[in-house]
Amino acid sequence: MNALTLKAILVQELASLGLPADDAGRNAPGKRYTQWAKDLPCFGLRSYSSGRKVYVVQARSEGRNRTLTIGNARVLSRAQALDVARRILLRMQTGESHGDDKVVTRRMPLYEQFLQEFWDKISPRWKASTLSRNAYYRNHLTGAFPRRFLDKIEVADVARWFAAITANSGPAAANRALELLCALFNKAEAWGVLPGRANPCTEIKRHRLHKHQCLLTADELARFGQALADLEAVAPMQVAAIKLVALTGCRKSEICGLGWDEVKGRRLLLHDAKTGPRTVWMGAEAEGVLSSIARHPTVPWVFRIGDRQLTVASLDGVFRKARLAAGLSHVRMHDLRHNFASHAATMSETLPMIGKLLGHASLQMTARYAHLDDEAVISANDAIGQLLVRMTGEGQAVR
Repeated sequence: MNALTLKAILVQELASLGLPADDAGRNAPGKRYTQWAKDLPCFGLRSYSSGRKVYVVQARSEGRNRTLTIGNARVLSRAQALDVARRILLRMQTGESHGDDKVVTRRMPLYEQFLQEFWDKISPRWKASTLSRNAYYRNHLTGAFPRRFLDKIEVADVARWFAAITANSGPAAANRALELLCALFNKAEAWGVLPGRANPCTEIKRHRLHKHQCLLTADELARFGQALADLEAVAPMQVAAIKLVALTGCRKSEICGLGWDEVKGRRLLLHDAKTGPRTVWMGAEAEGVLSSIARHPTVPWVFRIGDRQLTVASLDGVFRKARLAAGLSHVRMHDLRHNFASHAATMSETLPMIGKLLGHASLQMTARYAHLDDEAVISANDAIGQLLVRMTGEGQAVR
């Protein structure tokens, strides 16, 4: 049994008891003195001239004595350290580390190791916005299960972690972090690191969040349109971009990065949309917005400030001014996309069609966007009621 295997066994035993792993005492400067225990001669308390004290266990392996540092005496009690020492010696005596078990011990990565491997392999495929968002939520994953082997993380561990994030950062952040952790375990299964159906995240119930629904009325749209018109003289590019977002249902990042080579008549052939390349069909009004913009001889972007691409931050700044002037402080830029989908729904467009217009990867996402206003729901209810009356013959009885 080599030193690496012994170290892996130590980490496993500490983790199984919920104890922290600590390398205190390794390569510590100064003289040292070890006081071996009478009840277990291979177990001892090692003291350094600096005042540091650690518990150690000594085992003979491959013809030599190997000493493992169990942990800092200020962190672990003697009883805890003694228990770990006995477990390690028992596993060595029973030969548990030989054969197949030795291979498993060496192959199974620690959680932190696999988190880094997962990140290195997957993150290069993410778009910049996705990478930025996931990098933020990775903070909740780093250090979540210290010194724990990947196959030793159970549902209860994830549940405690999920509850802690909920308490400290809110339910939305907890849901996002859980999605990232779930993806990590899914990849562990796909890459053969864990057996199938070993993902502990699947048993965790995500929080139900309040959906932000904001369908602008005709009066609100008129006020917002007037506010944009008032800003057009000082921010023509931003105003034109906001109009195109409202008229096409595109994401603001897609509009800010739109190039003239992607404009093909009544179509936008987006090369790098969020869900991959897609085609956006435009109405006459959207086409009119683009035709009003003069092309720059050297700048490839449709929306620009000088010779630079229009940024999302600049677009957001003008949008905030417009909504403030229109008295719509509760409206977000993304609500224009909701508004596009909702009006498509009131015109009896199907979810697959709306999803195609918005560039969604799934109908579940489209269903979240396609809200209906009260008037449309009431009208539909009336129409269904009249149909049922005719079908049941109740109409004649009423007359």
